[in-house]
Amino acid sequence: MAGKGDIEHWAPGDQILWRYRRNGAPGGSGAPERAPDPFHICRPVTVVQDTEELLAVWVAPGTECVKPVLANGRDVHAEPLATRYTAPRTTARSPWLGNGVLKLARPGDPWSVWLFWEPVWQFRSWYVNLEEPHARWQGGVDSEDHFLDISVYPDRSWVWRDEDEFAMAQRAGLMAPRTAQRVREAGRAAVELIQDWGAPFRDGWENWRPDPQWRVPALPDDWDRTPSHMPS
Repeated sequence: MAGKGDIEHWAPGDQILWRYRRNGAPGGSGAPERAPDPFHICRPVTVVQDTEELLAVWVAPGTECVKPVLANGRDVHAEPLATRYTAPRTTARSPWLGNGVLKLARPGDPWSVWLFWEPVWQFRSWYVNLEEPHARWQGGVDSEDHFLDISVYPDRSWVWRDEDEFAMAQRAGLMAPRTAQRVREAGRAAVELIQDWGAPFRDGWENWRPDPQWRVPALPDDWDRTPSHMPS
């Protein structure tokens, strides 16, 4: 992982962590604490670009990541929606399956935009992941997922995703009504950006390719360490 003192920006090729806090964990925007460990998703990534305007990172195929699973080890989506957010959970290490993903985050935006490709670099879609604006720290960036998402296609059409999970998370107490309202407002702002075909959709990132010299980042043992935050 990159470790350069009090750096303000990472260089292309630096390896950092892209993490998400457990919904309802300390420091989050949802319900009161329900578990002592605040992070439940961690993805080691390679920095593509880091400027005042944009952080772009690459999740390489096969990267060992951390993801939430049910207490019995099964995938969380194996649990019926009615109990998906109340059933006991833990975390597990798992490789990133399929093709890699390019993630783009502008400072202060309540979402990040992910780019997906089919095999042999056939571009498939963008994915707007609604989330807390990223908090930078020495080892990477932290956020909290807000359940609601938007898929965007090359013909500029778009569709809401996971509205059922967004509603269930509220019923399960993982998101306060005011937070849910703020997420909906963020979603509408993202839709306006899509309709205007603003950055990053207009910027040609679908033609980007990773440096073949980059090695796959390793998942550190202390992936869930408490951050020492850098300025956003």
